Amino acid sequence: MLEPKTFRYAVDDHLATLTLDRPDSLNSLTFEVYAELRDTFLALEREPDVHAVIITGAGRGFCSGGSVHDIIGPLFELDAAGRLAFTRMTGALIGAIRALRKPVVAAINGVAAGAGAVIALACDFRVMSEKAKLAFLFVKVGLAGADMGAAWLLPQVVGLARATEILMLGEPILAADALQIGLTNRVAAPERVLDEARALAERLARGPRFALGMTKELLNREPQLSLEAALEAEAQAQQICMDTRDFREAYEAFVAKREPRFEGR
Repeated sequence: MLEPKTFRYAVDDHLATLTLDRPDSLNSLTFEVYAELRDTFLALEREPDVHAVIITGAGRGFCSGGSVHDIIGPLFELDAAGRLAFTRMTGALIGAIRALRKPVVAAINGVAAGAGAVIALACDFRVMSEKAKLAFLFVKVGLAGADMGAAWLLPQVVGLARATEILMLGEPILAADALQIGLTNRVAAPERVLDEARALAERLARGPRFALGMTKELLNREPQLSLEAALEAEAQAQQICMDTRDFREAYEAFVAKREPRFEGR
């Protein structure tokens, strides 16, 4: 069982819940939190009892991004090689979330700013409090709006024109607007956010895990492929899925008029 030290981690009914736990700073990130989040998402691939993942924040915020005192200040003391090692580590966290062949749901209970917004963006699903907001505010502090994969991920979610506006202006996006442009999947009352996220994650956890993992892999790969290559990739992926026990179970359940019992193989 995983035992991270810089945030809370719990597994219940095949769901792993990661709770960022620095509420006094709206769950700002430190070097250690970044590294442990990256390592945890990498390790979750090897946790057979975990079928889906939820990430959320303690208190009134989801994640306010890198800590001014624990990251921003110390960055000025690093040389170029040290700063590059840091930015590569932050990108590795996003890569680990996307590479995990299990659904990840962000329960955005409050502000998600900077790196917090990109972490939420990297998840497969987002459930926002109606009082929450997303802020890709890197340009506000003199950094490129393209950070941690935001310029790759965001255009796929909201389109290039909207992503350009969001990343270049750095203005916050309220929950209602995020829903309208497809940046979030659900909006809920503040007290219902985690429940809504959990209901969604439970539904995914009961699903055909192998097929869901294959779907996520192709969603990651296909933006870089031609249509011809994408059609071939999907043909091969579907053939592999047709050889799984879950595919046969879905057929047998349909014939027997019962709910399928997927095993993830």
